[in-house]
Amino acid sequence: MATFVYQALNAAGKTQKGTVEAASSEDAIQRIKSQGYFPTSVQPQKEKKGKGDTTGATAAAAAESKKKKKKKKKGGGFTIGGVSTKNMTLFTRQLSTLQDAGLPLLRSLQILESQQKPGALKNVLQNVTEEVEGGSSLSEAMSKQPKAFDHLYVKMVNAGEIGGVLDIILQRLSEFMEKSEKLKRKIKGAMVYPVVVVLIALIILTGIMLLIIPQFEAIFADFGVELPALTLWLVNTSSWVAGTKPGQEIPGWVFILLGPPAVLIGVKLLRKTTPGKAVFDTLLLWTPIFGTLVRKTTIARFTRTLGTLISAGVPILEAVTITGQTSGNYVFEKALRKVHDSIREGETFADPLRESKTCDAIVVNMIDVGEETGDMDSMLMKIADNYDEEVDVAVESLVSLLEPLMVVLLGGMVGTIVVAMFLPMVKMIESLQ
Repeated sequence: MATFVYQALNAAGKTQKGTVEAASSEDAIQRIKSQGYFPTSVQPQKEKKGKGDTTGATAAAAAESKKKKKKKKKGGGFTIGGVSTKNMTLFTRQLSTLQDAGLPLLRSLQILESQQKPGALKNVLQNVTEEVEGGSSLSEAMSKQPKAFDHLYVKMVNAGEIGGVLDIILQRLSEFMEKSEKLKRKIKGAMVYPVVVVLIALIILTGIMLLIIPQFEAIFADFGVELPALTLWLVNTSSWVAGTKPGQEIPGWVFILLGPPAVLIGVKLLRKTTPGKAVFDTLLLWTPIFGTLVRKTTIARFTRTLGTLISAGVPILEAVTITGQTSGNYVFEKALRKVHDSIREGETFADPLRESKTCDAIVVNMIDVGEETGDMDSMLMKIADNYDEEVDVAVESLVSLLEPLMVVLLGGMVGTIVVAMFLPMVKMIESLQ
């Protein structure tokens, strides 16, 4: 008979450690199961030179293993950037499943942390697990990791802990994150086509300006043809792109190459200031074609966020504040601040929203009905589902509209170049005759 050291889970999901004597590892597993445990690790006990207390040796080995584990956790790993939304959504879904199965919170976090590959999420879960193991609540531990868990996430978890329905709240939170991620993917997918077309067009036009136009310019100069205004403009543009204009220090292709990234960085820096964000978001909502899509997307986002928070038991004033902060648009954030002040003074939700004119009349009316019937959360969810469908239709319409617009735009550019090159050639032929 050999001695085996085992780790197992009891009926409550807690870890149990000990030793068992058996003829083989299979026999040891059966003996452990007969005690009502679920074995997770069964290893033969190493023989010691001196005879001593087996239980004491096992306890010492367990303590040493625990020390190594803690030391490994504290070692962490340096990672750049935050946790992706996709990984956070998957983690939330898995945590809600484990909680629904009845496993203790600490054990659930340990399981999920052990499954993660080295990276930002694994380091975050290590820190959260250590905080919970030290006696902190889950929401307190998550609030110390703002790169992974935002204000909305922490508040919903806190509401679940207070109400004793953490598994349900995590399930709702995972559904909310999945739908939000799905909406983002649709919009990003719609933007891929025009962005790729514009980039390819810029590369082709830059190549024409650098390689083709200078050759035509040399031919026209040899024949001494007087260039029309359109051709002269094109030749000057080609010289600017190539950097051959007198007194020019930086070639134009540098601005073409660095222009788009510089614009994106500038917009991000501008939106970090309150005046810049206010101006940019207001103009964005009134932009033709894209403004309607942005408005519908923001309405779907803020109604789903607010509905999820209210259904989770978060107080209405705090829910409105969190929703405004996470709406992603200054105009809607300002409108929700007015809604917050209205509710605090005992007035209605719908009236300030109607006065702000940020939402369609049907949205305000549905919110008004939900406020009167006391079924605000389900009414907000219906609005969000309805606007998700409208966003799908708007994205498809946008893609259908962009395709002919891109063809017309590229055709106009190529046609302008062709006409500009043929006008001097007509004069050349006439002069030869």
